[in-house]
Amino acid sequence: MKRILVAGGGGFIGGHLARKLTDMGHFVRVVDKKPITQWYQVHGDCENLVLDLNDKANCYTAANGFNEIFNLAADMGGMGFIENNKAECMLSVLINTHLLMAARDLGITRFFYASSACVYNGDKQTDTDNPGLKEEDAYPAMAEDGYGWEKLFSERMCRHFMEDFGLTCRVARFHNVYGPFGTYDGGREKAPAAMARKVIDGELFGKDEIVIWGDGEQTRSFMYISDCIEGILKIMYSDILEPINLGSDEMVSINQLVDIVEDIAGYKLSRTYDLDAPKGVRGRNSDNDLIKEYLNWAPAYPLADGMKKTYDWIKEQMIAKK
Repeated sequence: MKRILVAGGGGFIGGHLARKLTDMGHFVRVVDKKPITQWYQVHGDCENLVLDLNDKANCYTAANGFNEIFNLAADMGGMGFIENNKAECMLSVLINTHLLMAARDLGITRFFYASSACVYNGDKQTDTDNPGLKEEDAYPAMAEDGYGWEKLFSERMCRHFMEDFGLTCRVARFHNVYGPFGTYDGGREKAPAAMARKVIDGELFGKDEIVIWGDGEQTRSFMYISDCIEGILKIMYSDILEPINLGSDEMVSINQLVDIVEDIAGYKLSRTYDLDAPKGVRGRNSDNDLIKEYLNWAPAYPLADGMKKTYDWIKEQMIAKK
């Protein structure tokens, strides 16, 4: 049994990771700055602490007495949040900096950092027919404003803590994670949950129109949460020294994503396109050659199957609210 800190464990991915680590027999401390009533999942068999990890002292308090750290803590959300809160996203650099310092000083043996595909050079993402972003495509650096630059800087911080202090760090670049127990409204939700919510809203309230940000032809790949958790653990306990993609390579347009949700619901909507809304890069996909080479593994959960599970969960929540 290890003593493991999950920073940002009150969030979507962190909640699933804490559950998995606890089920594996580890003692897990979950830390998040949100009040516990706002956590996505609360596990009674974890130690749950409310601490703002932007504060250096809180990072030392959270990490003291633990063997490993999974850092998923950040101010982030879907494109609507990222494009309108760039400074707030950048401030998350304090979390990773202070946690790395605590890990170095408190004898932490392994450190995982959750990075993002937003680190990739924007010039590599101007075509909807994206062949897949290779890890090398992060340089020369032209990351997403705010959030992407914070992630890229924090990747470098992990690298230099390995080089200078011998701290074992592992970095994964997440590509659009989705699934049950995630955000589906309020402005921080990502495309899969947003599209599911909009279609369900039509079902429940008799609406016949869906508003899509952009022209709907922009492309992405989406990784189901169970693949994400499995990938995190494989990367954390591997010998991979460099940042590596963790994402599905099943690329679809936003229009195709809506098609999938409508097929699940058996409910069709007319489409209106908001060309002035935040829409991010034109095309983004994960190249999984490196993770296949290193681990003989890559995320493989079909998008239609994952969206069915996500749709069912969101519909349950919306019916309960209704």
